[in-house]
Amino acid sequence: MPAEFLANARQIAFDLGARPAYGRADFQIGKSNAAAVGWIDRWPDWMAPVLILQGPAASGKSHLVAVWQEKTKAHKINPEWLATKSSAELFDLGDALVIDGLDPWLGDNEAETTLFHLYNMLKEEQKTMMITMRMAPCATDFVLPDLASRFRAAPSVTIHTPDDMLLASILNKLFCDRQLCVGNDVIAYLLPRMERSFAAAQELVRLADRRALSEKKKISIHLLRLVLSEMQSE
Repeated sequence: MPAEFLANARQIAFDLGARPAYGRADFQIGKSNAAAVGWIDRWPDWMAPVLILQGPAASGKSHLVAVWQEKTKAHKINPEWLATKSSAELFDLGDALVIDGLDPWLGDNEAETTLFHLYNMLKEEQKTMMITMRMAPCATDFVLPDLASRFRAAPSVTIHTPDDMLLASILNKLFCDRQLCVGNDVIAYLLPRMERSFAAAQELVRLADRRALSEKKKISIHLLRLVLSEMQSE
């Protein structure tokens, strides 16, 4: 991979912008998540009371939730509350609401009933809510047909698999977060060999850090070769 490509990748956070998330690391923006960031910036001009943010584990959904909360002062609803609180109680929490990680509660009749009534109340009073899911609404089995129809008609945006530029930036950032310095050769070695996902990048860096500490070695291609082998054998 050309050195100039990797040099640019190291600066992607500055080239494409960053989004702060309550003092946590800056959100890295690339083609795979630019549409999702656009929806955050577009608020309050949403076409429906609910926006569904869909994407795989560790893809940045919770980061974007935090960014949107900072912008809107939205109140975060624990998904479990859908089975323990009434829709009126949840509605009264604020003008903007967030449910992060809804998937486990879809299929639960009580939770879906609460969510259905909450959706209708939000629409009537022109309030908004962001919901994050790993599954796409069109691929989800709902108990309530009316809730299914509302979710499948609601605006939904997906965070996709990262491209090389974004993945290189994420790897660099994850290493830097752990005060680990790596060269362009290390990133160039990893990109074509690792699973192309946010979760895999997090796990790879975690394991590399653990091995480097235990063996008292620097991050190197040799060390990462062992880490990749370990990940593939699990």
